[in-house]
Amino acid sequence: MKKIRKGDDVIVISGRDKGKRGSVSKLLGQRAVVSGVNINKKHQKPNPNKGVEGGIVEKEAAIHISNIAIFNAQTGKADRVGLKTLDDERKVRFYKSTGEVVDL
Repeated sequence: MKKIRKGDDVIVISGRDKGKRGSVSKLLGQRAVVSGVNINKKHQKPNPNKGVEGGIVEKEAAIHISNIAIFNAQTGKADRVGLKTLDDERKVRFYKSTGEVVDL
């Protein structure tokens, strides 16, 4: 079970976008694409057959998961996540600071 999943609200803890918040839109192994974070500019060549216009396009690039942390709305800060098994044999994620279950 992974500690960061698609749809989680995360905060960037290191790098040029430190402090920015967003939600995980895609996971690619040890990297994640976070909305509004790590925006790169790409020079796009026009392709009239596909209906693609040319110009400078902004794209979201992947960021390593060690540089992001789950945002705990209760405390308003970044938090670490642990895994534990409940009595009914389900594995769940929980916040290390408060012990509260992330997703039930």
